[in-house]
Amino acid sequence: MYQPVIAGTGVFTPEQIITNKELVAAYNAYADRFNERHKSEIEAGEIEPKAHSSEEFIVKASGIEQRHVMDKSGVLDPEIMHPLLRERSDDEPSIMAEMAVDACTKALEKAGKTAGDVDAVIVAASNHERPYPAIAIEVQDLLGIDGFGFDMNVACSSATFAIQAAADMIRTGSARAVLVVNPEICSGHLEWRDRDCHFIFGDVCTATLIIRKEEATTPHFEILSTRCLTQFSNNIRNNNGFLRRCRPDGMKDRRDMQFMQNGRKVFKEVVPIVAEHMLTHLEEEGHRPDQLRRMWLHQANKAMNDFIGRKVLGRVPTPEEQPNILQDYANTSSAGSIIAFSKYSDDLAPGDLGIICSFGAGYSVGSVIVKRA
Repeated sequence: MYQPVIAGTGVFTPEQIITNKELVAAYNAYADRFNERHKSEIEAGEIEPKAHSSEEFIVKASGIEQRHVMDKSGVLDPEIMHPLLRERSDDEPSIMAEMAVDACTKALEKAGKTAGDVDAVIVAASNHERPYPAIAIEVQDLLGIDGFGFDMNVACSSATFAIQAAADMIRTGSARAVLVVNPEICSGHLEWRDRDCHFIFGDVCTATLIIRKEEATTPHFEILSTRCLTQFSNNIRNNNGFLRRCRPDGMKDRRDMQFMQNGRKVFKEVVPIVAEHMLTHLEEEGHRPDQLRRMWLHQANKAMNDFIGRKVLGRVPTPEEQPNILQDYANTSSAGSIIAFSKYSDDLAPGDLGIICSFGAGYSVGSVIVKRA
């Protein structure tokens, strides 16, 4: 049996940024146009008018201040309200694979490794641009990796579930090194015309290189234990699934074809599940919450993370103990906890204990206990 370690991480961040101010201006312009076009139906009480959004509402509801996206022009156009992503030919690299290669290259460089050291690629994300061939196999080909690749989807827990799969491969000897990649183009699935959620998501890609401990040549984290849990719920759902907006006539305006959630129920039900999952995982592995130097939580909602942090530690966590990147990146689905880990882990000392935890639709929860080597 081999000891798996996280040897390096990489983050691809889109250059384009949408601030709350820009987003609110676009949404309110859309709402005004909608209300004008449907003035007679609104006056007759047949439909409800669209209320305005505001910067204060967004920050209070989520803690988000901006988000990175692959295309902002379409999102900020009140007549379009979705990203304009060029459809690529089958002979071109896909947009997800292009993002993935950038993040993977950074993770390999940080670990002092090359594509020749890698045996497998797992592309784990909530949103995939096609059903097959697997994006992972395309990434494997673009990087020049001999081995295998496959895609997986456990919504916002995709990264932690994939880390467990990769760690198991390393532990049993079926692979020397595995790249876990999370290319999330959430902007293509967000309903930007819905005031209750138009601010939630951003785009990004993260990569995590997991290898055998004896082959690590740079600072790294031992993966001490992983734990996954799923429990079915319809409170977070997406009935469309793919980035393309080409749908049969009559489906293009169906609200249920994009991201949907019952936010109040999600908060009420998910928070105790996640806190209990983390506490049980730590206890069964012989660790106490007060031994945690850091928690890298899924970046969905600041209030949710603050509540979970208090439940786990029994007190309010400090920003150092529970770093947030939500304000800069928004919710990036499975990539959020990995962005936090990538940006806020280098300062830990040998022996420091931490936990990566993500949670989301399913419901799904994945946790990874790590120790700085």
